[in-house]
Amino acid sequence: MTDNLTTPTTIQTPPTPSEDSPEEEAMSIWDHLNELRKRLFIGALAMIVTSALSFAITEQIIVILAQPLGGIQNFLSIEVTENLGVYMRVALLSGLIFALPIILYEIAAFIMPGLTPSERRWVLLAVPFATIMFLIGVSFAYFFMLPTAIPFLTGFINIKTTPRPSVYIDFVTGLMFWIGVVFEMPLIMFLLAKLGLITARVLLKGWRYAIVIIAIIAAVITPTTDPINMGLLMAPLIILYFISVGLAAFAGRNPTRQPKQSSSL
Repeated sequence: MTDNLTTPTTIQTPPTPSEDSPEEEAMSIWDHLNELRKRLFIGALAMIVTSALSFAITEQIIVILAQPLGGIQNFLSIEVTENLGVYMRVALLSGLIFALPIILYEIAAFIMPGLTPSERRWVLLAVPFATIMFLIGVSFAYFFMLPTAIPFLTGFINIKTTPRPSVYIDFVTGLMFWIGVVFEMPLIMFLLAKLGLITARVLLKGWRYAIVIIAIIAAVITPTTDPINMGLLMAPLIILYFISVGLAAFAGRNPTRQPKQSSSL
């Protein structure tokens, strides 16, 4: 008589997802669209609220923006609705700046489901730093670029210039906004390096091309054609580029995504 030998059955537990693995939940295109609509709605709502609150200080902001020109008494308004248009533009732009942390967070929240937990931490940390770098760029434009650009433009060939408030405010706010955007470069490069999309070696190898691109950007953003104002913008951008190389090198020391190695049979 043979003994019935029963082999113990092994219960296989599903592998626990590692900390650095992205979420496996598949989202349909409609889920992505609904999520995008939700994030856009929150960002737009935040901007509406901050713009409404900005109406209380808009006049003071216009006075501050007019300081490089010598004050609002040097404006000349020639249209009935011009002052109102300037007021609304400054209020909306102020609301955008005040709502910037919320808008950046909503953008980060939209892309985070496709990232690993460690990548999400870096993206969340980038939100306050992106706001700080933008404000540094805006401050640089106001305190360094405008005090040299405005006297040059208004005093060119000794013709008395009395700017319209709409033209002046459009010019000043546009310059400050784009310089603030350009000052985000080190943070963007750090995140790209942290995600394994670029390396410090590639950035350092292409420094000549970077300087040419920086010169083109400075020529587009700079309000004047003289080399002094263009150099004022190029110098910090070049410094920011090499800071970006250093940050990319630091991020590359412990990259978030490791390339998959092929398993040998």
